[in-house]
Amino acid sequence: MSATEPQRARTVPDPAAAGRAAIEARRARAAVKRALRAGERSARDVAERAWQEPHGPEGRLRVAEYFGSLRGMGPKRVEALMASLGIAPSKRLGGLGGLQRERVRGWLDAVDPSRRPRLIVLAGPTAVGKGTVAQYVREHFPQIRHSVSATTRSPRPGEIDGVHYAFVSDADFDRMIEDGEFLEWATVHNQSRYGTPRSSVQAALDEGSSVLLEIDLQGARQVRASFPDAVLLFLAPPSWDELVRRLVGRGTETEEERARRLETAKVELASQPEFDATIVNTDVAEAAREVVEHILAAEASPSATGAASGS
Repeated sequence: MSATEPQRARTVPDPAAAGRAAIEARRARAAVKRALRAGERSARDVAERAWQEPHGPEGRLRVAEYFGSLRGMGPKRVEALMASLGIAPSKRLGGLGGLQRERVRGWLDAVDPSRRPRLIVLAGPTAVGKGTVAQYVREHFPQIRHSVSATTRSPRPGEIDGVHYAFVSDADFDRMIEDGEFLEWATVHNQSRYGTPRSSVQAALDEGSSVLLEIDLQGARQVRASFPDAVLLFLAPPSWDELVRRLVGRGTETEEERARRLETAKVELASQPEFDATIVNTDVAEAAREVVEHILAAEASPSATGAASGS
């Protein structure tokens, strides 16, 4: 035996010791997840510790485990969030690159998992851009759920069934009314009917997620009656002339229908005092950010008692 052989023998890994170390590491990661779920540690604290000590229990957490330990974050929401942040499912929290870390920080700044879920209504006159603003919120703030309304009207160019609206027949809409499936419903512009399915809204609130409803004035009033704690936001145009220009410019209605919609818009614009806040839609991204700011402020409000258990 050479002089170096005993030394090599002493450096052979001990399988039992390695197994014990692996068990301890798993227990440490599990403790971090329990602390997150219980609210004993903040999401920001765990993330920053992971980036300071990538080989510690926080850093060795998979990002999916980290997000999944936060209140209201189920598997589908985690998957959607990670996709929006550009993070692969196999990534560990401590192994995120600089850009990915900044994206996570930005998300943490936008949402506090300890906040209360709220029902938010976005309403406003025809052609004001409710759908466009709601779409921006959906794409850039995935922590906020968006309810898909049912409607009896036909899809407009580019609209996708189940994404923008659930397009149903008059017979199906009648059945949904009879079965009490709607949180609110109304006939809009004396023509098509729109309604918000109650079950999906309540399920999201029960999971700890705020829900954004994009509906009309009649629906907003019904929601306020059913959910007194709901927050009503009115989306207004920069001016009447701009509202007319947008309606004419989209070219999806006949002259007669445009006239009918503009008459309704006058009534809707006069209802602004009924709402908790008015947002002027001059720029879509800015209007969407204002919507989200109102949602976050509402979630932090201690008066949020009835939103998750509407009558």
